[in-house]
Order: sequence, then structure tokens, then C-alpha cells
Amino acid sequence: MAGERLATLIKKLPDRPGVYLMRDAEGSVIYVGKAKSLKKRVASYFRHGSSFASPRLRKLVQSIEDISIIRTESEVEALILEAKLIKKYSPFFNVDLKMADRYPYIKITDDLFPRIVVTRQKAGDNALYFGPYVSAGDVRSLLRLIERYFPLRICAREIDGTEGDKKVRPCLHYSLGRCLGPCAGLVTPSEYRERVDDVILLLQGQASEVVERLRKRMDQAAKSLDFEEAARLRDTIRAIWRITRQRITSPLREDFDGDMWQCLNRLQQLLGLPVLPWRIDGFDISHMSGRETYGVVVVFEQGSPNTSLYRKFRIKTVEGVDDFRSMEETVTRRYSQSLKGNEPLPQLVLIDGGPVQLKFAREALDNLGLRDLPAVALAKEEELIYHNAGEDPLRLDFSDSALRLLQRIRDESHRFAVESHRSSRSSRLRRSALEDIPGIGKHRAAQLLGKFGSARNIASLSPLELMSAPGIGPAMAERILTALKESYGGTETRES
Repeated sequence: MAGERLATLIKKLPDRPGVYLMRDAEGSVIYVGKAKSLKKRVASYFRHGSSFASPRLRKLVQSIEDISIIRTESEVEALILEAKLIKKYSPFFNVDLKMADRYPYIKITDDLFPRIVVTRQKAGDNALYFGPYVSAGDVRSLLRLIERYFPLRICAREIDGTEGDKKVRPCLHYSLGRCLGPCAGLVTPSEYRERVDDVILLLQGQASEVVERLRKRMDQAAKSLDFEEAARLRDTIRAIWRITRQRITSPLREDFDGDMWQCLNRLQQLLGLPVLPWRIDGFDISHMSGRETYGVVVVFEQGSPNTSLYRKFRIKTVEGVDDFRSMEETVTRRYSQSLKGNEPLPQLVLIDGGPVQLKFAREALDNLGLRDLPAVALAKEEELIYHNAGEDPLRLDFSDSALRLLQRIRDESHRFAVESHRSSRSSRLRRSALEDIPGIGKHRAAQLLGKFGSARNIASLSPLELMSAPGIGPAMAERILTALKESYGGTETRES
């Protein structure tokens, strides 16, 4: 039974980076792993079956009763999260506590000019430790990134900050751009500390915060005519961008490092966003003849769709056609789930519609305590962007890259909303109308169809005739006939 459930679960896993947690029958976490593709990595455990050469792996697979995942933006973030979860749970198949010191940590020392080192033991000092990391190779990759774009000193030389010794000749690392030269007084403690803070944020998985810090410094360097420093910061931002990028599947993808980066920068400036809108959620409402309404959300990450994060909601609290309150319910349900699961939030919410739809969406965000989450609306036809209440909407040229991106997201949300309706309708047509009646499941519907032939035939029965079926009493018979009469356009039932 557990095997069937796990097989179903694995089929639904996304082909994206993330971390997976394997649990035993008691619900305890017994293994934590990271993956470039959650679907492929987790499935690989069960393809091997009992053929693992390692008794440890055979025992692990035999012990798995449940698997949960946490999707991340990149492999780097998965690596960081994996280390945090291993430290939190100490899973039996990850960490034998007696040998925990065999896993490496990244350490930032508690010095005036902190060093970055790799260690296999945590000392009782005031240094910062990140890890433990299961893979030493992953640690080396992470350190190469830091060494190239956020160089900290690796030497153990004592530097008290008072020497500023211009006579000291910095080592080769400085000449290669791999150190800021604090030993020779070539950088101040505050300037160096700023670089350390960047590294700490990166090791904590907060790439968007690092980018925003770098972007502000880049703008300041450009204003000061320090174009060499501005170019260095630009290249660093793009390096982080490449590392955290998702697999791009859209055929309309623009140049990742150039055009799209500039597009999101322009969007940030136009809307006055506090950070670059790396992730944008797009909402739309769709209904069919006023009888059934769906709200949907699509997700674009770094300018491209991430279909694994799309969601649809069948509207439950709104009667008839009311796009405004349907939008409010959709936004509420979407971010209630996000907050409950501690999932990442977007940097921008895009509503398909005008100022009224935007007003209801913002009320939903306010009620959830998300007042500061930026939201805008894009109206069809004139393509006006509504952003701040009481202000005139933005009217951009149709060739503007920022408008084109918002249009793509809006059009994708509309496509997904229509598709959701079609799939729901197809599913409903494949299902007997009996199954929509409260208290009638698949089993009882099959019994009734086996006895009477079709739902239309059942609709023409009298209550007494219908009660001849096993398990159908007077109240249930009345409920069935009333529902089927509505479904089959006024078919009359005979009186008993």
C-alpha cells in the first residue's frame, strides 16, 4: 500500500531543484537530500530496488514511508537548505552523531577582517558556521563562487587594523583579484565588512537581498563615475543571476543576462518596487455561463514561466458572476497557503483587470498582513497599468519591454484559466451526474447505473421506483431526483 502511495507521489514531483525529506513509519526524518531534479533524484532510489550494493541504502529504501519536498530557486539554495535541515534533524541515514565531524562546514572567523575557511569541527568560538555539508565537492563549488565574486582573505596573518602598513606587499591572491589586501591597508574595516555581509547573505540563501545590495552600490558607483567598479558589480549581479536561474522552457525567452535583466530593472523603476521582481505571480478569473468560476495564478521566475507552481481554485464563496469577489477569494486562498507552508512570496503581484479588481486583490493582501506586497493591474485593450490608488495609470509604448513582459504574464494567466475550465468540463463529462450529488459516491453511482441504465432514466423514475435500489431511502431518493431534474432540463418525475 505504501509502495503505491509513494509511486503516485513521485510521479507528481517537479522536475526542479529542491530538497527532499524521507520519513519512516513513525514520521521521523531519516534522510535529507538535495537534487537538481527532485523527480529524477527521488525516483532513482526506487528504480534500484534491492540491488543496492550498500546495505545502508537498501535499509534506507525499505524504511521509507513518506517523502516531502521543499522546492528551491537553484541548486545552490538547495545545498544551503540541505545543510540546515541535516543540522536540524540529524537524520539517521545522513549523520551518525558519533562521526558528525567528518562533514565540512564553511566558517567565517570572528576577526576585524574575517577569513573564510573550511573546517570539519565546530569550535566554541564566536565564528559563524554554515553546514554541515554532505558533499565536499559542493562546498568547493560554493567557495569558488565566493572567491571569484566576493573575495575574503584566506591567510591567517594577524591584522589589528592599526598598521595600515603600506610597506607590506600583498600576496598573489590580491594581484589575482582574490583578496582585498587588508594586510597592506588597501581596504577599510567597514568596506571589508560590507563584503562579509554579502557572503553571509549568500550562504543563507538570500540571493535576492544580495542582488539588491549590489545594485544600489552599482548605481552609486556609476553616479561617482567609478565605471570600473560599476562594471564589476554588474558582472557580480549577473553571476548570481546565472546561478539562481531556473531552467528556461519558454520559446519566447529573451536574452537572460542582458535584455531580461534590463527589462526587470525597468519594471522595478517604473513601479517603484523595493527589490527587483525576480518572481511575478499573475492572477485571472474565468467562468462558464455564470455557473462555475475558477481563479488561477501563474508564476514567472526571472521572466519565464514555472508551470510547476501554477495553481487553480474553484470559487466557493461567491454566487453568480462576480469577478471582483472571485479575485479576492483567489488571492486570499493563494497566499493563505503560501503563508501556512512558509513558501516564498513574489516580488510583484499582477492582476488581470482594472482598478476595481486591483482594489479587491489588495484588500485580500491587507487582510493577510501582506500590505507591503506590491500589486498592479493590467487592463485589456488600452493596456493601462494601474498601480497606486488615486494616481493615473501608466501608459507605456506597446514596444516597451516592461509592458511586453506584463502582457505575457497576463496572457498566460488567461490561457491557464481557460484551460482549467476545459479540463474541469471534460472531467465532469466523463463523470456521471450522480457523482455531483452529496452522499452519492462512485460505488453507489455505479450501483444505480447498473440497475437503471443511465442518469436520464433515473431522472424519469418516481421516488418509490428509485427506492427499490439498495440503500436508497425517501430522503436520498428525493435529493437524487431533485438534482437530476435540474441537470436534465425539467424532466418530470412520476408521482408515487
